[in-house]
Amino acid sequence: MNQLKSFIEEAWENREMLNDNRIRQAIETVINLLDRGELRCAEKTNAGWKVNEWVKKAVILYFPLRNMETSEVGIFEFHDKMLLKRNYKELGVRVVPHAIARYGAFLARGVVMMPSYVNIGAYVDSGTMIDTWATVGSCAQIGRNVHLSGGVGIGGVLEPVQATPVIIEDNCFIGSRCIVVEGAIIEQEAVLGANVVITRSTRIIDVTGNSPVETKGIVPAGAVVIPGSYTKNFPAGNYQVSCALIIGRRNSSTDLKTSLNKALRDYDVQV
Repeated sequence: MNQLKSFIEEAWENREMLNDNRIRQAIETVINLLDRGELRCAEKTNAGWKVNEWVKKAVILYFPLRNMETSEVGIFEFHDKMLLKRNYKELGVRVVPHAIARYGAFLARGVVMMPSYVNIGAYVDSGTMIDTWATVGSCAQIGRNVHLSGGVGIGGVLEPVQATPVIIEDNCFIGSRCIVVEGAIIEQEAVLGANVVITRSTRIIDVTGNSPVETKGIVPAGAVVIPGSYTKNFPAGNYQVSCALIIGRRNSSTDLKTSLNKALRDYDVQV
């Protein structure tokens, strides 16, 4: 692994090295390891989430190695550089037409893909549902037993390479048409109601106490979140700007499905 990392770092500094077969093979090996889930663009440590910058560099360097190719499936035609993921039966992944995952994305056993899209470098753990027209961007990290509802957009973060990708931790519920981008982190068991938008600069305001508590970039574990707005002053006048409101906490429970249903019902969250 250290040798792979060394090759990738050398090629990142000198793109002429992409003509070296050893470098090309190293990049191909990294993408294959990503595809099998044996390597990740980011991983959780005791100190929090750690970005593997050199792995993201390998993903970026993989693109110039590929040539544009035309592929046909029945009446459908595609023209792209990237291969598609294959062998879903052996992987234990349910894939409904027209779901697509690129080679280099990891899908764990038990993942369900309704008509949706998963990009290269992403990691999707076991038991997760990617619902209709949801997208999982490059290098995004999706935990176990997550539900990405219809039309959810999970952004990809390839560059800058030091940037943390979007992370959805275990047992989260992401409601319809939610958008999570710019390396935002949704901690375990959080619930986002329909149409919540979370970016690195989105105000996330906890309104459950006597006074609001504001954070940015991270939705805390177990939080129940709905879309909101606040008034912001501009030269042309005062206008409403979107934010995210934490209106409660998901009750701890050995039965997470029961806990989720109760949270949705108790806080009248639209999903």
